[in-house]
Amino acid sequence: MLVHPSLVPGVPEIGSSPAAHGERGGRRFPPLDAPSLSDRSLAVAAAAGDRGAFDEIVRRFAPAMIRFAESMLADHGAAEDVVQDSLVVAWTRIGDFRHDSALRTWLFGIASHKVIDHRRRRIPRPGSDHVVDRACTDPRTDPPRTCSDAAFLAAVDEVLGTMPPRQRACWVLREVDGMRIVDIADILFTTPGAVRGQIARARATLEARLNAWT
Repeated sequence: MLVHPSLVPGVPEIGSSPAAHGERGGRRFPPLDAPSLSDRSLAVAAAAGDRGAFDEIVRRFAPAMIRFAESMLADHGAAEDVVQDSLVVAWTRIGDFRHDSALRTWLFGIASHKVIDHRRRRIPRPGSDHVVDRACTDPRTDPPRTCSDAAFLAAVDEVLGTMPPRQRACWVLREVDGMRIVDIADILFTTPGAVRGQIARARATLEARLNAWT
């Protein structure tokens, strides 16, 4: 299930007005060509109350946020719930975003806090990870390459499922989502050196376990 802004409390359903204008607090906005806007422009428009801009933010970032949450929780349903909660927070606090970091980093930081809260309340179910989805990576290369071999994807998922959650999250954020090391460190409240170490160990594990595929 792709998280949609209409499911986030306080965000009116997209397209409910004839011209798909944004509306919040009695204010109306002209329609935006949201897909063509930069992340910064979307954040500014969303902070002003434009629901179309927030819709595009969700479309742009929710899938990667779900992958991240699932990599930490090993539970797809829980990951969707965490991202839903994160988007509620993002919608209510978008005006606090000061652009001193990337919008993606800010959103993932919210999701990271929600993941921590969830893990404190519940033990994740093992063996339910499917974090690679339709993207896969040669463990020795960066960035990811497209791969249609379903068996290989299943093998990658199986190996990822054996990794500690933080190590798995570092690998997913770097290799699948292409994030910078420094941004991953900010999201996971750790250092760039620690992130590099986690990624190196994850790559070594994948290369060793997937040797038959190379």
